[in-house]
Amino acid sequence: MIRWLARGAGSAKVPFTEKGLFCAVRVIIVDDHTLVRAGLSRLLQTFAGIDVVGEASNAQQALDMTSLHRPDLVLMDLSLPGRSGLDAMTDVLRAAPRTHVVMMSMHDDPVHVRDALDRGAVGFVVKDAAPLELELALRAAAAGQVFLSPQISSKMIAPMLGREKPVGIAALSPRQREILREIGRGQSNKEIAADLGISVKTVETHRARMMESLGCRRANDLVLLAAKHHNELV
Repeated sequence: MIRWLARGAGSAKVPFTEKGLFCAVRVIIVDDHTLVRAGLSRLLQTFAGIDVVGEASNAQQALDMTSLHRPDLVLMDLSLPGRSGLDAMTDVLRAAPRTHVVMMSMHDDPVHVRDALDRGAVGFVVKDAAPLELELALRAAAAGQVFLSPQISSKMIAPMLGREKPVGIAALSPRQREILREIGRGQSNKEIAADLGISVKTVETHRARMMESLGCRRANDLVLLAAKHHNELV
């Protein structure tokens, strides 16, 4: 197991084994942009105890470099030419089970993040992250811990905290759901107004707002949506 110990006051931490021996964390960078790889390599060289042992620009090169160097970590872009970073990660972990993978991307889509974690990634960092954030991700991964960029963590946790903004049918108000249910039954605006005890103008206003929020272009689209989501409107 690797432990990170400070070398002195205000200094960065360096990795040591349980026997107290210095052990640099060996990293391979995988990105299809040459300048990005060069920039990351120079940045990682400023991190104490991090040693860049190779670079790759696609999935096959990533696998070849991993098989050759058996790195502790692979810092891999999600978007690669040909096969995706996720597919490349699967190959890397199969070839080197003891290697940890930290994914990086321009996007923070929770779906991609969850997919990466499910496939074995131990970290996910957005490309506009501060250098310290990347350093923390690499150190956490080297210690076998999971690290997510803060903005990613917020998006992942939001649904569990009930802070995720509802969309689609779930975003409709109770009154709009009533009106949509009546539309699904084939009721006219006048009939809906009479059934719900509201004015025809109110029904028309709600109908227009629903068409906009649900992305409907034709009035008949609301009827189709009402039929499709009938159980949600009961």
